[in-house]
Formats: sequence, structure tokens, C-alpha cells
Amino acid sequence: MTKPQIVIIGAGFGGLACAKALGNSDIGVTVVDRRNHNLFQPLLYQVATAALSPADVSEPIRRTLARYGNIRVLMGEVNGIDSEGREILLSDGARLPYDSLIIATGSEYNYFGHDEWHHHAPGLKSVHEARQIRHRLLLAFEQAERSTDDAEKRRLLTSVIVGGGPTGVEMAGAISELGSFMIAKDFDSLSRDQFRVLLVEAGPRILATFPQDLSDYAANYLTRIGVEIHLNTAVQDIEPDRIRMAGEWLPAGCIVWGAGVKASPAARWLGVEPGPAGRLPVDPRLAVIGRPNIYALGDTALALDADGKPLPALAQVAKQQGLYLGNALKAELLTGAKSPPFVFQNRGNTAVIGRNAAVFDFGRWHLKGRLAWFLWAIVHVWLLVNFEKRLLVSIQWLWRYATRQRGARLIDEDAVGHIMPPPAADPQRPH
Repeated sequence: MTKPQIVIIGAGFGGLACAKALGNSDIGVTVVDRRNHNLFQPLLYQVATAALSPADVSEPIRRTLARYGNIRVLMGEVNGIDSEGREILLSDGARLPYDSLIIATGSEYNYFGHDEWHHHAPGLKSVHEARQIRHRLLLAFEQAERSTDDAEKRRLLTSVIVGGGPTGVEMAGAISELGSFMIAKDFDSLSRDQFRVLLVEAGPRILATFPQDLSDYAANYLTRIGVEIHLNTAVQDIEPDRIRMAGEWLPAGCIVWGAGVKASPAARWLGVEPGPAGRLPVDPRLAVIGRPNIYALGDTALALDADGKPLPALAQVAKQQGLYLGNALKAELLTGAKSPPFVFQNRGNTAVIGRNAAVFDFGRWHLKGRLAWFLWAIVHVWLLVNFEKRLLVSIQWLWRYATRQRGARLIDEDAVGHIMPPPAADPQRPH
């Protein structure tokens, strides 16, 4: 009897959890991802701000799944799905058949019709983007140290973070702490009053998905460490060395985007009408509505809670869905048993703001400050892919906490020319 074949597109939190649940079973599993590594995205901001290196938050997918004899890993980019023929289409023209398909392709940043801004204001969805931001930040300080023009120094030392969600808040706090430390310890010709960090949010408050008291705490802490918060402010344009908001151009050395996400193009692959943010509507068992034997999870899926509200795009949601779906499919394919609908167990929502400062929302009760920061660290270390990563990150965090040093402050000299181009020399452009 031929083994049932399951294909999983994407090796993020949900895809890996699903694959592990199916591991070493009498089911053939193929995991397809355009990268050869999994990535712990919640800590990418620490790669971008030189606290961790890329290897600390990523691991080859083949290594992660090597102990499962029934799982095959393929590196390839999916650009279509033939649901009638039960095949996925790869960008090199290859076709991969399946009996059941699981789409766990995550999300990407939404530039709201201005995709050209991506080059000038990268987000935090890949190692490449995190390294790009780190290079721009560090290179800005090196160039400011050499500059003899005060206005140019101030431009280079101005960082703008677009979006007041958890990623934006974490980046703003980390950049403020990094810049203050480097100016105090390493750059003699620079002063703290030349250094600016702006957090720009189109809505009325930062951390809008958190309760008001936690949002207020985060805003007060960021203001105390020198971050300028601009609320009800929409971005109008972005160029390599400046950003336009509230009708005015602001020169900047580094611009980071964190203003919203949209799902992968999975809805287009399947020819179905997407839900909000491009997510695939799924039933309570995570099956894509109207597409037999196709499932979706994580940021790709529009799954609803008991109140009919969409589940948030969080790592804990994706992991729980992946574990549920892997076990459910294993039971159904091997024994014919139907599993009950998926139920999300909320373990709290958290965001770190800076040294000894974080917020934790557990629903009925809230936590903030040093204890929340300590709990945030425990949770994020635990979520790392294996013991080796947990140990390495823990040691580095302890060292950084004791010394305030950041060990990944490296600039790729081969990338300097195109990572941070000089300001556009156009005397006619508006100021």
C-alpha cells in the first residue's frame, strides 16, 4: 500500500510544528521552503541592532528535521498550486504531487501600494533585511564620525521606525539603547543631542493590540530613553536619505518599516477570494474553504476564535495550529479518526521595550517592567529551535546584560556601496 503523501509549504513556526508532529510516522512528508533555514523572527530585531548574529536565530531546515526518517526537505520557491491535479508548481518549472497540502507560508510587510519603499525602508522578515538594517545603522555612525558638517551628522544619526506595533516598539528601544551606548563609549566626535530615534504611528497609540495601560507604559518608557513618538502620523513618501510625513521631509540615516503585514500570495495560487490582510479563510479544522485536502495555518490562515474574531498572527498561534494539524492528519490518514476542531490556548501576548522593560498581556491580568522583561526572555529562549540555540542566546544575553556590549557590530565592507547610497544630489527636489 502506497504511503499517503503530505506536502508542507513553509518551514516557519507552523510548518515545522506540523512536520514534527508527522515525523517518524507511516506518512510521506515533504517540506518545501524558498530558504534552506528556519528563522526565529521575533528576535530578528536583535540581529538588526547587533545584539545577536544571524546564526543565533536560524538553523538549517535539514538539521532541524534530520531525525525524522519519513520527512524530505526541498529548497524551492512555490509560484502556483494546481488543486485539481493535486500538484504544487515550483519556479523552476518542477511539479510536486501531494495527497494533502499544508500552506504555512507566513506573511510579509505591507507597504500599502508603495512597494518601491521597501528598498529604502526594509522590514524584519528575513536575515538579509536584518543585516541590511544593521549595516545601515552602524555605517551611519562611522560616516557621522568622519563628517565635519553638523547637519549631515544629525541626518546620519536620525533613525525612523514606521509602525508602532511590537516590532516597531522593540526596534525603537533597541536602536535608542545601541546609539546611546556607542556615542558614550566609542565615538568621540558625536554627542547625544545629535542622535534621534523617531517612532511613527498612523493610529492614536502604540501597541494598539495591547490594553491601554500597557500601551501607556511603553510610550512613557520610550520617551524616557529619548525616543520621539509621533502618533496619528501617516508616511507620505520615502527616499534613500529622507522620509516625508505630516507634509514635511525629515532627513534620516536609517528608516525601518514595521507598519503592517499581509499574507503570502497563497490565495492567488488557489484562485480563492482572500480574507482581511490576504489570509486564506479556513474552517474549524484548518481546511481551506472550498479546496478539498488543502489546509492553511499561521499568518496564512484566517482562523476564527470562539467569538468569531480572527486569531492573531503570532508564533504561538502558528505552533499550536501546526501541532494540532499534524496530529489530526496523522490520526485521520492512519486510523480514520476525526479530530475535534482546533481551539487556541492563549498564553499571553508580549513585547519588549528596552533593558528591564517589557509588557505582558495575559488577558485578565497585565504585567510590565522588570518581571515582564524576565518572563519575555524565558519565553523567547524556550521558543528557540533547540537546546544549542537556547544556551548560546542565554549566554550572550547574560553577557550583554552585565557589560552592555553588543558582539555583532560588523559591517560588510563589500556591501557598503549599495546598502547605504549617498544622498541624492538633486538641487531641484523639494525640501
